[in-house]
Amino acid sequence: MTGKLNDVTDATFKADVLDADGPVLVDFWAPWCGPCRVVHPVLEEIDAERDELKIVSLNVDENQQTAAQYEVLSIPTMILFKDGAIAKKVVGAMPKRRLEAELEPALA
Repeated sequence: MTGKLNDVTDATFKADVLDADGPVLVDFWAPWCGPCRVVHPVLEEIDAERDELKIVSLNVDENQQTAAQYEVLSIPTMILFKDGAIAKKVVGAMPKRRLEAELEPALA
């Protein structure tokens, strides 16, 4: 399922997300999650359109430590990190425009 988005793991999370320059949106997902499969192409589209935003995906089944640390209780959950801190948390699949509207204030 993870097409153009880079995967992060428990081991790489700090370097890839927390220590990254600029905002990073993390897509917490699992292979068995139907809504995750719906939102994934939307995230790929946004990733391709926005140079200032990095979007990565984290498989919660394989990386339970990070999912638990950020209290990801349902998926898909997308968490926007800026300067190593949570700037915005969005839970559930939604259309592209709504997702962008949710993220925009935190990216501004």
